[in-house]
Amino acid sequence: MIGDEWTDDLPWIGQYILDDDGNPVPAKSLLAWGEWFETHRHEKIVAQDQIGIAFVSTVFLGLDHGAGFLVRTGQLDPLTYKPVLWETMVFGGPYKDYQTRYTSKKEALEGHKKIVQMLTS
Repeated sequence: MIGDEWTDDLPWIGQYILDDDGNPVPAKSLLAWGEWFETHRHEKIVAQDQIGIAFVSTVFLGLDHGAGFLVRTGQLDPLTYKPVLWETMVFGGPYKDYQTRYTSKKEALEGHKKIVQMLTS
């Protein structure tokens, strides 16, 4: 960011958006990424459940929370690396602040269900 304006010549830092089919694709620029996040708020939510005082939320993060920087530096194989783009977090209750991350939406949904089961058992 230069001043109060976004600039497209900032480096790519692992930001992703979802295509029309819900698949993650690298954002073409920081501006495109920010605009997508501003206009697609509901697409980021994968699942949410309230169980007693605990709230379980699974979302698309939009930023690679894995070792993507190692791919960019040549320390990991870009053909086998999967970005970590989804997260489940628990707010309140016995598992307060529990969090786990995933490399696919399918894994995220399965993980969300497991956490909900933990809270309802």
